Amino acid sequence: MKLRTLNSVLLVVLLMLVGLTWALHRDPSRPGYQFIPEMVSSVPYDAYSANPNFPDGKTLRTPVEGTIPRGLMPLHYGKTDADARRAGEELKNPFPKDSLALVDRGARLYRTFCQPCHGESGHGDGTVTKYGFPPPPSFTAPNLVAMKDGQIFHTITYGKGNMPSLASQIPRDDRWIIILKVRSLQELGMQQTTVSRK
Repeated sequence: MKLRTLNSVLLVVLLMLVGLTWALHRDPSRPGYQFIPEMVSSVPYDAYSANPNFPDGKTLRTPVEGTIPRGLMPLHYGKTDADARRAGEELKNPFPKDSLALVDRGARLYRTFCQPCHGESGHGDGTVTKYGFPPPPSFTAPNLVAMKDGQIFHTITYGKGNMPSLASQIPRDDRWIIILKVRSLQELGMQQTTVSRK
């Protein structure tokens, strides 16, 4: 009996809600109140909308000639060995090698971008070499140990040989942080070589 009464009450409530919905249907010609009109009607012009404030009627403006986007200072080097050597002389790593936070970040970046080719220890034995990709040189090779940080930065930025440019994937600061990791792998490799000779 109670269940039948409850169902009857719920049916009446449902019919009342359906009736109210129909009776109070929305009239598109009479919108509701706008409490924050700036959220409904944008104050600035949209990027691709017409703009009467400019002679060409466009909102989206081209940058002034000679301007540089924030954080994207140009590098005045080409993809040549001469420019790589020049970068080695002119560019210096802005990050200290003894920062624990940078060492940790460098290790994560190295695992993501470098380890597949260069290997975990930097000996050029990464995963891709097992599938026919030519192995890169070991970081402990004398010519790589002698490379200056700016030259390594140039190599990461522009690529060299089979190594592609990683500039579009790795931000500039992160490239310098990866170099800190490369240097730590070189130090570790040199220590292991010295111990094995004894």
